[in-house]
Amino acid sequence: MAKFSAQELPAALGNGLLSFPVTHFTADLSFDEKAFRAHVEYLDSFPVAGLFAAGGTGEFFSLQNSEVLQVLRATVESTAAETPVLAPAGRNIKDAIELIRGAEQAGADGVLLLPPYLTEASQEGLYEYVKAVAQSTDLGIIIYSRANAVYRAETVARLAAELPNLIGYKDGVGDIELMTRVFTKLGDRLLYIGGLPTAETFALPYLELGVSTYSSAMFNFVPQFALDFYAAVRARDHDTVYRGLRDFVLPYIAIRDNQPGYGVSIVKAGLESAGRSGGPVRPPLTNLTVGEQAELDALVSTVSAGMSSARVAS
Repeated sequence: MAKFSAQELPAALGNGLLSFPVTHFTADLSFDEKAFRAHVEYLDSFPVAGLFAAGGTGEFFSLQNSEVLQVLRATVESTAAETPVLAPAGRNIKDAIELIRGAEQAGADGVLLLPPYLTEASQEGLYEYVKAVAQSTDLGIIIYSRANAVYRAETVARLAAELPNLIGYKDGVGDIELMTRVFTKLGDRLLYIGGLPTAETFALPYLELGVSTYSSAMFNFVPQFALDFYAAVRARDHDTVYRGLRDFVLPYIAIRDNQPGYGVSIVKAGLESAGRSGGPVRPPLTNLTVGEQAELDALVSTVSAGMSSARVAS
């Protein structure tokens, strides 16, 4: 059973850092549930505001529905009562509803509705898609505006007026004008989440647009850095934010941008750098090269040493 109602969930998520745990695989690319549970328990030992199971960073696109629900159940069972867990849904309407039914049974607190993959869609089609899925459940729904599902402000407003359980808008596009239009039209009716790859890069300017939180992939392997960076963003501590960008985030992005799909691969590689393996990624994603891994190892080692020094100094 969900720990948070659709009405309670935005406040629980909106004032802290969010993250997507990677989905652990063995060498033969099967789900490594034992390692995954240990990882979720580790992440939950930090003050994270919510975890999105089997999302983009969790390789939702490469998981069967049965695997998605296995990952979700493991996440719910490995987190404390005060930590919201959100389930993924997407693909065709029947698959999305099937996943939501499983999410309800597993005790998820809400749903991140991912884009329907591989097809372009009109605003009317996206409206009908979200409406059909959202009306199948009482769980809070967050729509993810990204890829082939970029929701215009008018579409979001129409959905929000008709769906009381539509609670959030996650932006994965980076269109400042669109984000401004959505927030201006809906105000505090929705929770706004930064969802661009390596969201730390956009966190400070997005805060001024009403986006109070974001999902941090690097929380998987440098959780304390991610939390401290988020705290600096919320405090509008520009010096700390730009130092973090210069010393870690932007060099990290430089490695990420070497190949398409590395936005996920580099997170698992970061776990290797931190001594907490997540296993390989599933094709068509590819793992980092030996040289890229070594470069990332050095970067993670530097930031981890910096965090240790800061803790000793304090």
